[in-house]
Amino acid sequence: MIDSQEFVKGHEKSSTSSAVQVVNVSKKFSNNLAANNINLTIEEGEFFSFLGPSGCGKTTLLRMIAGFENPTTGKILIAGTDMDGVPPHKRPVNMVFQNYALFPHLTIGENVAFGLKSARRYNQAEISQRVKDSLELVRLSQLADRLPSQISGGQQQRAALARAVVNSPAVLLLDEPLSALDPQIREEMQVELARLQKRLGMTFIMVTHDQNEALALSTRIAVFRQGNLEQVASPESIYKSPKTLFVAKFIGQTNVIEGEIVDYQERDYKVFIPGGLEVLALIKDARLPKGSRAAVLIKPHAIRFVESGDQSELNGKIFDAIILNKSFQGTNTEYLVSLEGKLELRVSMINELFSSDRQICLESNAKVCISSEACEILPLET
Repeated sequence: MIDSQEFVKGHEKSSTSSAVQVVNVSKKFSNNLAANNINLTIEEGEFFSFLGPSGCGKTTLLRMIAGFENPTTGKILIAGTDMDGVPPHKRPVNMVFQNYALFPHLTIGENVAFGLKSARRYNQAEISQRVKDSLELVRLSQLADRLPSQISGGQQQRAALARAVVNSPAVLLLDEPLSALDPQIREEMQVELARLQKRLGMTFIMVTHDQNEALALSTRIAVFRQGNLEQVASPESIYKSPKTLFVAKFIGQTNVIEGEIVDYQERDYKVFIPGGLEVLALIKDARLPKGSRAAVLIKPHAIRFVESGDQSELNGKIFDAIILNKSFQGTNTEYLVSLEGKLELRVSMINELFSSDRQICLESNAKVCISSEACEILPLET
């Protein structure tokens, strides 16, 4: 008989190999290329997310890792072993489905025990102990005798997680696991997922179209577009340094402005943008040549409202602006502003940092500062 501590230890990662390797994998359905020569390595113990819009190929890749789909070309290795020809039930993975897929006629305890009984590797005492330990991990011990219809959506999700981890898979696959939940419960389950993953040290791979969910939970994120990998990086790098325009537009509410590079100094580009306006953009990578067209990326939270007395302390361009729209969103207020009547931008201000005597009203005049550190440059996509 094992206790809870031993159950957790049984899930701890080893250091022998990567958890999952995707090598030159493509998948074609009729004339649709759902995955295009994907190469990806997921390390043991990562909380890794596949992020992208509907139809981008992220779920197809998850299903290929699970064994529900076979690659048209390429191979998938789990813990260093090629999965070619290995059926889903013999792979060292478990999957939590979007609709949880709990058996409605079985109690929560019986749902969690189902896979253990099917495997026929455990005696009844071992099954009972593992079910008990698994339910304790997700804090559902008191609901073991209830049917799925008798518990909430969040509790059903936790029951599905308990069923998925009870037999100690090497990798846990999560297909849009929180999409069916109400916003408040979804936030609670984000905390629950993060807690469980850290406690077990297990590799989690999650499919989601929700950028906030991916940013909050992941150690790394793979952004997909039309079957292709656009970027793989940490949440901070994905958010702050997108490598393509698609990633820049998909992650966060970035202002994307087409402009022309007219000059550069040691650390800054000088860029003309619509309306004859000029901004500075920080040079981070190789320089783009003068005269080239480029996309200027400006995060809404990086634009500052300023007063006349603030300007001497600021490193950036100051513009006259008119407030076109204002939307209170709790911790933040979102503004749509017109720069000198020539260009519209979204601006986000944290309400705690904006004192009541500086509140900006709709259709009022204001001044905004855009520093070079606030601006990213990317080549225009052809």
